[in-house]
Amino acid sequence: MVEADIVALARRVGEQLRIHGLMCATAESCTGGLVGHLITEIPGSSDYFAGGAIVYSYDAKERVLGVSHETLMAEGAVSASVAQQMAQGARRLYGVDVAVAITGIAGPGGGTPDKPTGTVHIHLSTADGVERGARHVWQADRHGNKLLSAHAALAMILAYLEERARP
Repeated sequence: MVEADIVALARRVGEQLRIHGLMCATAESCTGGLVGHLITEIPGSSDYFAGGAIVYSYDAKERVLGVSHETLMAEGAVSASVAQQMAQGARRLYGVDVAVAITGIAGPGGGTPDKPTGTVHIHLSTADGVERGARHVWQADRHGNKLLSAHAALAMILAYLEERARP
């Protein structure tokens, strides 16, 4: 996967957000702000991108986005529940219509039998009540896993926007 292809996807997301008059935000852990970076590669992205929270530690997830301490302790940071709470927290924090969150194990280490290296949870939360999550297990190196995760997050936003446009 080439970063230029992902920037093209980010451009399509931006065009759709602009058409719909929506603002978005990100909450990122294992991608370290990559989705926000890709969105802001597009000139004029401030029209539809409010900002992003890079929340790598448990403490940051709790304090910045309001992720439940109990959920983190019970399920770990790499879980569907944490991804959902991160997305909802980013939507509240930035006061936006759409937020996407990514949490995972980019690698090369850190995996477990239940959560192997490359495991990533992505979640989309919208002001109109859509909550959508996905789990992936990527097989690339750290950089590749981050790119694949960013692509999947942007694709999730675009799919939501395209569904919204259908009568």
